[in-house]
Amino acid sequence: MKVLKLSILALLLASATALSAQGTPVPATNDTENTETTDMTIEDLTSDGEMDKKKMKEPSAGTMLEIGIRPSYAFVAGDVDSEFGFGGGLHLRKSLDHLFSLRLDGLYAQNKGINEAMDRQFESTWISGSGLVVVTLNNFRYSGDVRSTNFYFMAGAGGNLVEVERQREDGPWQEGRNVMFEQDLSVHAVAGAGITFRVSPKFNIGAEFQSYIPFGKRADRLDGYTVGGNFRDIQNVASLSLNFNIGNKAEPLYWTNAFNPVREELARVGGKVDDATRDSDGDGVVDAIDQEANTPAGVPVDTKGRVLDSDKDGVPDYKDLEPFFPPRAGEQVDANGVVMNRADKPITEDRVQEMIDASISRLQAGNQAGTTTVRTDRGEIFLPMIYFPLGQSTVKYADFGTLSSVARVLQGNPNMKMVIRGYTDRTGNAANNEVLSYRRAKAVIDHLVNQHGIDRNNLILQYRGEENAIVPLDNSYINRRVEFLTAEPGAAEDAAPAGASTGGGY
Repeated sequence: MKVLKLSILALLLASATALSAQGTPVPATNDTENTETTDMTIEDLTSDGEMDKKKMKEPSAGTMLEIGIRPSYAFVAGDVDSEFGFGGGLHLRKSLDHLFSLRLDGLYAQNKGINEAMDRQFESTWISGSGLVVVTLNNFRYSGDVRSTNFYFMAGAGGNLVEVERQREDGPWQEGRNVMFEQDLSVHAVAGAGITFRVSPKFNIGAEFQSYIPFGKRADRLDGYTVGGNFRDIQNVASLSLNFNIGNKAEPLYWTNAFNPVREELARVGGKVDDATRDSDGDGVVDAIDQEANTPAGVPVDTKGRVLDSDKDGVPDYKDLEPFFPPRAGEQVDANGVVMNRADKPITEDRVQEMIDASISRLQAGNQAGTTTVRTDRGEIFLPMIYFPLGQSTVKYADFGTLSSVARVLQGNPNMKMVIRGYTDRTGNAANNEVLSYRRAKAVIDHLVNQHGIDRNNLILQYRGEENAIVPLDNSYINRRVEFLTAEPGAAEDAAPAGASTGGGY
């Protein structure tokens, strides 16, 4: 029997050594297949330009082995009332992942019991070795990081040697005269549960309870008596568990949250999304494609985050006093985007007078078609009309120069009030045409105010729809116009027609 005990102990130690010598295998990975290739990829690179493999490494590649020492209270649930028994256990535990681990147990227990009538009494010795699967229950929770407590359930099987001495039926308990059941090897199932408290990365303490259910012909003789037919005796142990993690690897995974890799990956991806959508200068273009990273606040930019320069003169629109007048060959602009050496004659008071004289000459020649007359301090000026395509109310780029001339007249006569009056042709219904004529006049006023700084109070918006056609043709281009007129005393601005915000007409 001593040889058998030593054989079981040697088997337990050999199994524990083999278990501690192997690490959990890691699935092969190919980092190059997971590299993102979009322009907005933000990679965590090492100095060699490769992905930091430490961050990609699976944490279960290797963890410490737990060795536990368990002083125990032992008792047999059987046919005789059990009294205090004692024992001790030793186990080796290795984590497979965050939830499951394997454990090898060795147990020695001394049991005894006596019934009330004192005609049944026993003492027994239990020696066993078991292999168990342990499930960490608190790792089914998502919250938390490193656990301070560990709830677990375990189940397995093994072999045992039991030696029993019981009182004879015809006499009292007496040494040397009791019935002896010599040690006999049998198998058992074992289940239990426990809780441990983490003191440090290498030490934890806890309590657990295990029940061993034997099988075979001696299954009902752990207390030496067979009473009640098929009743099976059960060896129970309640233990204080002192556990030590040995080695230089990571802490066993059952102490860490199983969802930590998922949370870390979500945080990593979230960080990439934040980096890819960051807009440091607040211009509406993300940094990843922003070609001007420090655009001043509120400045209009193009789709690549560059400050707009509509006339391509090198002065951005928000600084350019003439943002829509590109310099011609040989011309240069100052810091305000104004041409300094104009190739044509600049608009001066003399030039304005020349324009007035030319307009008067055309009028005298009967060639005033396409103009309107305004009165200034220097006399009457003939201003050209602005024409619009069918169904549109946007000022054409070709008319910017004409409106610049109108603005010069207004700037030269700051006390002058001018009527801006819109018209349409005779196509479409009258209500829609009123809306369109209003929008055309408003577009011209907005241009004069926004681009040339004309005082809005000096401009009076009026609209006349289709009833004032210049030529008697329904869809004539000449009828789709805006006129500039001197504001007569008492001239009032027309209220916006219904539907002006939605448009319509021709």
